Amino acid sequence: MNYRQLGNTELRVSEVSFGTWAIGGSWGQTSDEEALRGLQRAMDEGVNFFDTADVYGSGHAEELLAKAARGQEDRIHIATKFCRAGDIHNPATYSEEQVRSYCENSLKRLQRERIDLYQIHCPPLAILKDGTVFEVLDKLEQEGKIRHYGVSVETVEEGLFCLGVPGVKALQVIFNLFRQKPAEELFPAAREAGVGILARLPLASGLLTGKFTEETTFEADDHRSFNANGEHFNVGETFAGLPFTTGVKLSRELAWIAEGRESMAQAAMRWILEDANVTCVIPGFKNVRQVEDNLRAAGARPFTAEELERLRSFYRESVASQIRGPY
Repeated sequence: MNYRQLGNTELRVSEVSFGTWAIGGSWGQTSDEEALRGLQRAMDEGVNFFDTADVYGSGHAEELLAKAARGQEDRIHIATKFCRAGDIHNPATYSEEQVRSYCENSLKRLQRERIDLYQIHCPPLAILKDGTVFEVLDKLEQEGKIRHYGVSVETVEEGLFCLGVPGVKALQVIFNLFRQKPAEELFPAAREAGVGILARLPLASGLLTGKFTEETTFEADDHRSFNANGEHFNVGETFAGLPFTTGVKLSRELAWIAEGRESMAQAAMRWILEDANVTCVIPGFKNVRQVEDNLRAAGARPFTAEELERLRSFYRESVASQIRGPY
């Protein structure tokens, strides 16, 4: 396993780390037993960083992480998020009293005394500009409740604003072959500011596995069904903001990336790791097999300069204009 520095913090994290949205819920049927086996497998292979949130399964993902990482608190770093259990547009959601409550509840579920990275979970730009929430996070950091804090953002504009906040140490950003915009301006600015980048949804909700067809359907409790057009939260969180059938068609045009790289999914994540500004990629998983497949991305054959330019041109000419939602 290779490790990268998280911005200008002291944390060195595995370049392939894992998100826990899928094992918490909203990705169809899951098994706690299989999820725990997957977490253990990842840890055995050197993964030392996991991303979660208080709303993933109403805290269930945090509880699963606590079980898997018990006794390894110094080695296994956990990032969690807050605010989406409330009204993200209401300033009261970000008051000191409320944020402390979110933090204490997460600490209890994680069975920890300190959160390694505490992230605001996709708040509106107006909340970020108000700044009150950052003052609260500064207090929690000073008190030792959190080690560092960051922001999970939906747009480049939000990310650029956060880079001007001294306490922000990490940005979590949707970044994949269908969502290349952050690499243009945000990533170089983040490196200059000493801020780490966590690349979420690296497979565009599974589109970049190449396994879907236009006839593929999803369970009712899977966000790929109930949020396919942004009915419940930002459409960019599902299929990178592409209409599903459009995404399937575009994924076929990318099938060539798997040549000499075992699978399309591994190639898609290898492409993300080619960007030195990215600290880690955080794919999801629901079972051991998916963990093992994702881990092999780090060893996939690198892309040539010509291939990288081909992929940039593909994004500009075929994808960018079809993405829905702010980004």
